[in-house]
Amino acid sequence: MKNSFALRLTLRVAALVTLTALIVLALGGWMLRFQGIRSIDIMQDIEGEELAGLLGGSAAPPSAQIKYRIEHHADSDIALYFVQVVNIRGDILYRSANLGETRIPAESDASRHRAIARQRDGGLIHHPTLSAKPDIYRWTIDLDRIGSIRVSEFDAGDLRIQIGTSLAGIHRIVRNYAYVATALVSITALLSLGVGYVFCRMTLAPIRAIESTARRIRADNLSERIPVPPGRDELALLAVLLNRTFDHLETAFAQVRRFTADASHELKTPLSLVRLSAEKLRPRLAGDPEADAMLADLLDETDRMHRIIESLLFIAKVEGGALVLERKPHEMEAFIADFFEDARALAEDRGLRIRVGENTPGRVLIDPHSLRQLLLNLVSNAIAASPPGGLITLDSRRTATGWRLAVTDEGPGLPPEMLERIFERFMRYAPAAGNPGQGLGLSICRSIAELHGGKIRAENRPDCSGLRVVMEW
Repeated sequence: MKNSFALRLTLRVAALVTLTALIVLALGGWMLRFQGIRSIDIMQDIEGEELAGLLGGSAAPPSAQIKYRIEHHADSDIALYFVQVVNIRGDILYRSANLGETRIPAESDASRHRAIARQRDGGLIHHPTLSAKPDIYRWTIDLDRIGSIRVSEFDAGDLRIQIGTSLAGIHRIVRNYAYVATALVSITALLSLGVGYVFCRMTLAPIRAIESTARRIRADNLSERIPVPPGRDELALLAVLLNRTFDHLETAFAQVRRFTADASHELKTPLSLVRLSAEKLRPRLAGDPEADAMLADLLDETDRMHRIIESLLFIAKVEGGALVLERKPHEMEAFIADFFEDARALAEDRGLRIRVGENTPGRVLIDPHSLRQLLLNLVSNAIAASPPGGLITLDSRRTATGWRLAVTDEGPGLPPEMLERIFERFMRYAPAAGNPGQGLGLSICRSIAELHGGKIRAENRPDCSGLRVVMEW
């Protein structure tokens, strides 16, 4: 699944699930802190109302009376809070014992209103804010030896009652929540990979079925069609579209096959009749050397036209997918040795030398008839390009990825721009214009190489003058 769409989709699903879990847990942490502070505010409101009832009045009672009322008449849970009572001038009239010498700083009305203008959020900032009740102000502050506390200030006549609650518990809860959330996100990330993989397998199953069917549809199996999933979703429409495309391809392939058969019959039959008529004329023209020579030229051109038609039909069949080779395992060492006997006869007839350089034993899937034709074309070209007494070398060996055949000559080679173009139809290099070939031999070689699932290329020899044509599959 490396570098595949399924892998990318799995990673995207895992990332989406993990990111969603991260956002939800982060929002949960914020809500946990918000609700914790809101609960503190509610509890402080209850205590503030109680203390305002004990201490409220038109005039501020003395400090001793404030202390007595708080310590003797307030509820027992007052010890859980930090309590400080100041007058309107900011003088401290009472400070609970748990504050020690620490003073809760008072905020002036001006600073309160500046803070209110900056943000109203119910008390999650370190600046004073106005509560829902107009006579209550809240802020969060860090005190020496005590730490972070939440403070609510209540107006009670000439007094201001400040009630603080430590936020250490909330901080501890939020910190533990963060540890748990981190573990949950990590587990979610791992689980989402598995869930994403299963999800991708289920989601891509119809696409894999389409791919599997499409791979089975070849030139010799054009009637098979992709099963259309139920419904009218995108996959069903895609399957219908592909099936229509395969219908068009099947029709086109059938037309190519019909054209090939018709062309083979309609073109080869007249040529056969022309040749037959010419052969009948030969005895009658035996006494006229000039007419007999012209007749021989006619027969040669007829044979040449026949070879061109055969070559073009072969290439058309390959490119139209109408020709499928029956490849079977063959011993390459014996195949090359058998071919070499015919190749040597051709080379010696032209006064050239030919040898087998490397002939590695091994069994390879080939179509011996077409591969023999390929080698014969390459050797024929090498013979045509080689100087008198030149050496042609035939190599056959196994490679890391398959097999390699090479035919090397000692001719002039080719310009770099021609190394690829010589495999095109009717392409002949100008210095070889005297060669009676039709410029289709290497095109046929390329078609045979492709039918074997390989490629063919030409390269100039690096050591000396000459050309090497290599087929690899």
